[in-house]
Amino acid sequence: MGEKVAAGQVDLSDRQHYRDKLRRCLTGLERLLAEKRFDRPKNLMGLEIELNLVGADGMPKMLNGQVLERIASRDFQTELAMFNLEVNIAPHRLEGRVFDRLAEEISTSLAYADRKAGELDAGIAMIGILPTLDRDDLVSSNLSDVDRYALLNDQIVAARGEDFHLEIDGVERLSCTSKSIAPEAACTSVQLHLQVTPERFAGVWNAAQAVTAAQIAVGANAPFLFGRELWRESRPPLFQQSTDTRPPELQAQGVRPRTWFGERWVTSAYDLFEENLRYYPALLPICDDEDPLDVLDAGGVPSLAELVLHNGTVYRWNRPVYGVADGLPHLRVENRVLPAGPTVTDVIANAAFYYGVVRALADEPRPVWTRLPFEAAAANFDAACRYGIEARFQWPRRGRLGGVGEVDAAALVRDELLPLAEAGLDAWGVEPADRDFYLGVIDERCRRRVNGAAWQAATFHRALEAGMSREAALAATTRRYVELTHKGDPVHLWPIGRP
Repeated sequence: MGEKVAAGQVDLSDRQHYRDKLRRCLTGLERLLAEKRFDRPKNLMGLEIELNLVGADGMPKMLNGQVLERIASRDFQTELAMFNLEVNIAPHRLEGRVFDRLAEEISTSLAYADRKAGELDAGIAMIGILPTLDRDDLVSSNLSDVDRYALLNDQIVAARGEDFHLEIDGVERLSCTSKSIAPEAACTSVQLHLQVTPERFAGVWNAAQAVTAAQIAVGANAPFLFGRELWRESRPPLFQQSTDTRPPELQAQGVRPRTWFGERWVTSAYDLFEENLRYYPALLPICDDEDPLDVLDAGGVPSLAELVLHNGTVYRWNRPVYGVADGLPHLRVENRVLPAGPTVTDVIANAAFYYGVVRALADEPRPVWTRLPFEAAAANFDAACRYGIEARFQWPRRGRLGGVGEVDAAALVRDELLPLAEAGLDAWGVEPADRDFYLGVIDERCRRRVNGAAWQAATFHRALEAGMSREAALAATTRRYVELTHKGDPVHLWPIGRP
């Protein structure tokens, strides 16, 4: 969805033409796959981190345009609302001391951005959902002043035809409405990219789907929204509901939401792109001049612009990505499940765990997705979002008995998934020092049963017990969170409560 599109371009007559172009793009993708035109493996990974702007009081600051002017770097971009930024990290090879290099690069970028935001009495907060956000902050007038966001909002609102209903029943219950997609902006995430060959795509995507629940269990960092304590990771239900183009009648018919876990394991990247065309009407029917089949006939590489744009408006938690770099097409799996934060060390630990375990699971001779029903993987994801590190999952039993049994999430990570992640990082060629340090962070979170969400909730309740109002307790929790983020110790070492 980072494409530069201009509001006001969409006309009803464009939709049929766009649909035709999408089909030609899909045929072009099919030909590229059949002709084995894709880039050779380069073991490339990349990160994007979404951020919040906050004041010294812990409240959101609607200043992204001014802050970006001061940052003056193409690495930083707008996000949906005026209190959001995004930083994009250049691709790195998965080898050697890659995670230490990433940690240094991200820390330097965030420190620079924080200094520039400080010139406007603001700072950077890396957190799944900012606890101090109020419903009045998440309105269409606070969307970033960028045409593509206005156009996307208009199209989703028009498709839905009525207010969005937000309802999350967790520790407490939230029920409210919104006239725009602005509540989506509360969700700030880390997106992990992995370039893969077409032959390995299905295995990597299936492995990523299988471990999304474990990622959330160890990484949950979004327990609050609009002053309510909800799920340990409240982003997924909020994101789904705030982008839902389906009125209740279409939901009752089983029409798929645009924010989607999926419903089956796949055999090819083509499966996912084809589903996106078959199930989802275009939100941004903007056509490029290129004819992808003519480009292919001439021996060139098509951009598949319509397919790429449409793909960016279907919010899978593991999204297929088509791109062209240096004249060669490539495929990526974009893992979108993790919240931002709490610290750079925590972000890199989450990334190391993901890249390691996905590599190992994709290489297994008897893959987990042949032993785990897809419905169980989806149920695990929901359980992880609700309960975080205290979740329980359905997972294939080891040994001759086989079948699927119930297991504690933290125990599964420590006993089975971390050894797999270690083997996967070895297979990538990651240095043992990097491997052991960052996977050790995940191990300690599981041993102590502490992640960002657990710390936020415990600190909030400590503040309530000290006699603070809910609003003051949320603000105090946010201020302390930002302070400890800057100190840099991983979240399992953070003391509970205010100093």
